[in-house]
Amino acid sequence: MNNSLMRIDIISGVPQLLSGGMEFSIVGRARQKGLVQIETHNLHDYAEDTYRHIDDTPYGGGAGMIIKCAPVFACIEKLKAERHYDAIVYLTPDGTLFNQEKANNFSLMKNIILLAGHYKGIDQRIRESLITHEISIGDFVLSGGELPAMVMTDAIVRLLPGAVSDAESVLDDSFMNGLLDAPHYTKPSDFRGMIVPEILRSGNHALVKQWREHESIEKTKVRRPDLYDQWQSQQE
Repeated sequence: MNNSLMRIDIISGVPQLLSGGMEFSIVGRARQKGLVQIETHNLHDYAEDTYRHIDDTPYGGGAGMIIKCAPVFACIEKLKAERHYDAIVYLTPDGTLFNQEKANNFSLMKNIILLAGHYKGIDQRIRESLITHEISIGDFVLSGGELPAMVMTDAIVRLLPGAVSDAESVLDDSFMNGLLDAPHYTKPSDFRGMIVPEILRSGNHALVKQWREHESIEKTKVRRPDLYDQWQSQQE
């Protein structure tokens, strides 16, 4: 076993939702290259009762079911007894918004636990005692945290050295410099009368770079004025 590789443990009540997204494309290739180890853990395996229940009704009444303390504590404590974790993340709509900067920071870590919430949520005592980061992927509600866990995993793994064959393409991605990416074109130069900008066909790399920087700034200004304002303030 390569002790230097990143390890991501994903805890879920429905681990079947995680399988396909971890086997293909960049994440799948990174696993095959030995750059990252991704393990999924079925929360039902840590349930206390015969029927392997992981949820119960909320104190005080109300709709929905809450994931109980016992199975989550049992699973995370088992993992923590085996290795040190740099982050224990709970995926939840009321967490802080996940962005490229956070992906960059997580990609520098060695061991990460992702807890995918389900049902109405998890017992607050789990959040207060075990969780180090609470992350949301947007202002909307999903059926569970499995999809956000896959989104977060993909964003992190693709930043690992060697995960993407063309490392320069990662550096040019949207948000890497605080701006959206510039438009891209490929062959043919003329498709149904739609022509690739002449400057991109000029062979002048300095001018191409300037054009892309300008287009990146203008696109961000129009589509994400919030990002543009942040970027502009950093330039001053």
